[in-house]
Amino acid sequence: MSQVEALTPSREELPEETAQLIDYILLCYHEKHRHQLPQLVEMARRVEQVHAAKPEVPAGLADILQRTLGELEVHMKKEELMIFPAMRRFDGTRPLDGPTSMLREDHGDQEKMLEEIAAMTDGFTPPANACGTWRALYSGAAEFRNDLMEHIHIENNILFPRFEGKAGA
Repeated sequence: MSQVEALTPSREELPEETAQLIDYILLCYHEKHRHQLPQLVEMARRVEQVHAAKPEVPAGLADILQRTLGELEVHMKKEELMIFPAMRRFDGTRPLDGPTSMLREDHGDQEKMLEEIAAMTDGFTPPANACGTWRALYSGAAEFRNDLMEHIHIENNILFPRFEGKAGA
């Protein structure tokens, strides 16, 4: 079992109907990411400022998290305003390979950013002398990573295949 599969709810826990699955993604992931990332950016800026002289400080983490927030917001808006409505209206006549391919590319970019964040945080392991904010930052960043990986897995492997290739056949 891959790391992503281990983190993902079982198929039995996910809604079967497409509209309900989209609602689940919006509530359980889009809303959560919008709540998580601004807090992580703020904590990272504080840690970087207060502990700037320490060699273990994750210098630049706030900027990466801010970039992640911006890119993820654009991605989620594409889904919310264009792709998910098209999926809700889908009549089976023409697959949505182009849009899902674009979203899969975004997901690949998001996974690279998560790898960068993990590398900067020593796998989300704070130094022994880390303050409470630093520990909360790494814990929150690890939770965000897990949530985003679940989100990507559900879309790439459960939702998108319903609209690709043979979906319209």
